[in-house]
Amino acid sequence: MASKRAAVSRSLLVAIAMAVLVRRLCCAVDASPTAAAAAPPAGNQTRPPALIVFGDSIVDPGNNNALTTLIRCNFPPYGQDFPGHNATGRFSNGRVPSDILASRLGIKEYVPAYLGTELSDLDLLTGVNFASGGCGFDPLTAQLVVRTCNSCIFHISDSIPYHTGFKNTACRAICHLPYQSVLTMDNQLDLFKEYKSKLARIAGAARAGEIVRTSQYMVVTGTDDLANTYFTTPFRREYDLESYIAFVVRCASEFVKKLYGHGARRINVTGAPPVGCVPSQRTNAGGLARECVALYNQAAVVYNAALEEEIKRLNGSAELPGSVLKYIDLYTPLLDMITRPAAYGFEVTNRGCCGTGVFEVTLTCNRYTADACRDPTKFLFWDSYHLTERGYDLLMEQIINRYGLF
Repeated sequence: MASKRAAVSRSLLVAIAMAVLVRRLCCAVDASPTAAAAAPPAGNQTRPPALIVFGDSIVDPGNNNALTTLIRCNFPPYGQDFPGHNATGRFSNGRVPSDILASRLGIKEYVPAYLGTELSDLDLLTGVNFASGGCGFDPLTAQLVVRTCNSCIFHISDSIPYHTGFKNTACRAICHLPYQSVLTMDNQLDLFKEYKSKLARIAGAARAGEIVRTSQYMVVTGTDDLANTYFTTPFRREYDLESYIAFVVRCASEFVKKLYGHGARRINVTGAPPVGCVPSQRTNAGGLARECVALYNQAAVVYNAALEEEIKRLNGSAELPGSVLKYIDLYTPLLDMITRPAAYGFEVTNRGCCGTGVFEVTLTCNRYTADACRDPTKFLFWDSYHLTERGYDLLMEQIINRYGLF
């Protein structure tokens, strides 16, 4: 009976995903680098005074450096193309999407981590970043660094095949080390409340309130909920896939409501990328040929459709009056970059630049065991999970072309 129910569930998921994809293809905009100029902002909007960021490793600029966690990258070759070749804790060879957006907005070149950083008054006035690599809308996702001496489970680093000698050695080595989960989205909101108090001391209550109200907010998470928490670990298997997607969307909705309750009004929420085409997931579930995993991509499509619908429902609603919420589609442009690499000047999109590119991420992408490729600009992915700076640049260019800057 359980297997029959699972088969029906999977069939329904495929049907929903196909319907969503057909609708998007019918209404798609040009996703190539030569797409039309950015949509103009609404007439009553002005450039925001600050960019404030929440999310996961896609936008984490180094908050995890301040945590006792395995999910970190403040060592080479990470950051090799960042100014000063500085491994700041960004999960890439250079800038991440929040930096690129802040620069395009004309606010500043880099959005600093809130934790572990000596922040100036100007840093606080122009926005900070609370993102923590390894988190998700599902609060359990941030806590899944589970280790026992017999069964070692990395969050994010689950991309390391279990049969490899490195995996077994690493498991034995870290079993006895203390660890700390990364920041949940609610933890990030707690830090935001602290940030608002600092802002008020610097700018005064009235000006601080205005900055909070008129700033741009960027929320980038959810990928780990699907790729790691649901598909890689057993800890949410009380849900079938559709039910888990609905749960994560409810968590996302609650987060947006809480953020609104803390004064935010202009909030952009990104969907999930084509999870099944991320190098780590190809390695985990793509077979010997490391193909894109169709089920994972279908799950992302269904999740994105539900999240988009919820964001549209909340936008400017009686529940959140005065809110300006946008759903940002990452799936369509990134899938186009993966499937048409030559159109973007890429040569490799099925593995990362670091090491073999099929499993290296965080601790396993390091200068001692995993040399970086000679030319990261030819690679879409930096490690087995995250894009290169050039990949992020081209992705953000398409997003800005489609949605505008603000």
